[in-house]
Amino acid sequence: MAFETGKNLTSKKLYHILKKDIIQLHLEPGLSISEKGISEKFNISRTPVREAFLLLSQEGLLDIYPQKGTFVSLIDLNAVEEARFLREHMERAVVRLACKHFPEEKIIELEMNLKMQKLYIKNEDPIKVFKLDEEFHKTIFEGCNKARTWNTICQVEVDFQRIRMLTLSSNLKVDDVYFQHKIIVDAIKNEKPDEADKAMKNHLIKVNYDLNDIKKRYPGYFK
Repeated sequence: MAFETGKNLTSKKLYHILKKDIIQLHLEPGLSISEKGISEKFNISRTPVREAFLLLSQEGLLDIYPQKGTFVSLIDLNAVEEARFLREHMERAVVRLACKHFPEEKIIELEMNLKMQKLYIKNEDPIKVFKLDEEFHKTIFEGCNKARTWNTICQVEVDFQRIRMLTLSSNLKVDDVYFQHKIIVDAIKNEKPDEADKAMKNHLIKVNYDLNDIKKRYPGYFK
């Protein structure tokens, strides 16, 4: 995987790179990482690494123990449920708004997203499916002029995102994700808020059903 290195790599850029790697599980929960190792990998001094580590620890993605080391945080199931709860209630409200009025260009974006989801599910590319899944939901918020609400959700859902990534990587009924999204798009197009609400609720509570399988497959990933 290509990445930026050297003096042009700021602590903020490094923070975003490492955060992405943690969410996409390139850096697995419980993994030990060091300032020295990261600074050598990216050919930068330890100062921006230390600053990036601090930002990640403030978000709960790194656990820093003096004299012991720095570790990618284990997944907190309480945080997962809180994020799922927030998303369920916000997204059900927003999808109802979408059924009242939704821009045609955003409908086209959702339909194109579905086509790409189908392609990458067939190609068994969980990272691209994950990105499209997030983009799908973001597009609905944007179409309802609620982009800032979506950004707020994103600030508290990092553990929820890691669970989604684990689910998609494990291929747990990944086709269901596509079909649930399709039902949501059809409900928006046909202005059927009750159907959209029900489909969104079923889509987001699915995480709870997937958790048992995920915990069995990756028992060392959780607090």
